[in-house]
Amino acid sequence: MSLPDRLSRLTPSAELVDWSLFVAVAVLLTTGLATAFAGSLGDAWLFVVHGVAGLSLVVLVGVKLHRVRARVRAGVRARSGRVALSLLLATLVLGALGTGLWFVFGGPLFVGPLALLVIHVLLGLAIVPVLWVHLRDRLHAPTDALAGSDRRDALRYAGLVGAGAVAWRTQKTVNRALGTDSADRRFTGSRERGSGDGNRFPVTMWVADDPDPVDVGAWSLSVEGAVSEPFALESDALPTDGERTALLDCTSGWYSEHDWSGVRVADLLDRAGVDDDARWVQFRSVTGYRWSLPVEEARGALLATAVDGESLSHGHGFPLRLVAPERRGFQWVKWVESVRVTRRRELGEWVAIFVSGLGE
Repeated sequence: MSLPDRLSRLTPSAELVDWSLFVAVAVLLTTGLATAFAGSLGDAWLFVVHGVAGLSLVVLVGVKLHRVRARVRAGVRARSGRVALSLLLATLVLGALGTGLWFVFGGPLFVGPLALLVIHVLLGLAIVPVLWVHLRDRLHAPTDALAGSDRRDALRYAGLVGAGAVAWRTQKTVNRALGTDSADRRFTGSRERGSGDGNRFPVTMWVADDPDPVDVGAWSLSVEGAVSEPFALESDALPTDGERTALLDCTSGWYSEHDWSGVRVADLLDRAGVDDDARWVQFRSVTGYRWSLPVEEARGALLATAVDGESLSHGHGFPLRLVAPERRGFQWVKWVESVRVTRRRELGEWVAIFVSGLGE
């Protein structure tokens, strides 16, 4: 028996492979989005599932390409649009895997103006519409795919998923052997940069947020919303006696731990008098970027004016930056000008984080 025939005997039915591709991408998209918000150790399992699903997807794409290799060759000669779409899908999958592994094996944090992990995410997101177009005429109801399966198919399928898990574990072993699995990595995969060294840690901007330096002479911090006594403070009236050691873990792939000092959010809320039915505290930037924290969590947060004894630089959010422990970096709002207490979370802030700064 030839090697291609042996491989065919080891792979599940075509329908089951197609559904597996769909499910793998769905898991990757879900866990990928979830990891952007995962800041505590209890969320570590999300990164494991994401890694295993990614490597399983590569195995599935390999199986898919093996099955259709003859059609691919014929389609290339005939310049078939469907085959071109299949090759694009394979390229995106391999690109997403390649950038992810490059980062894991010690690749640079940034490639040109973009973070390597941002490129990884963009490639991953591009897979979704391409896969949908590719599979929309091929997918039947899951029950149809399962109805044509037998015990051997179940074992073959388990083998494919197991191959992804083994590959994930193997890459960690290889990483350690090569010395690229640095001890300073967090469970998120982020690498340490500039801890305890003042403003000398990476400056990253979220989407289009890149304002001109804030003129503190024309700036003030307002505290308003569901409070009994709203007020505003100019720069020289800020009560900057709060201190907090906290770790900033950026979705760009780095983390940095510092001693932050500035304004305790709890002091601002106590002065304003939070209404009994208030549930959220929103921190708004001069760019329109904003994010909310539950009231009790917000009380433990800090609006930093300084880091490791140095006044915050513009790139790190001067005059005020939210310090929110166990939250990812994009939730640490920079250039804060407003603290707004609300009864309901503003749904528009999910849009604002992607469009803020675009009109500047």
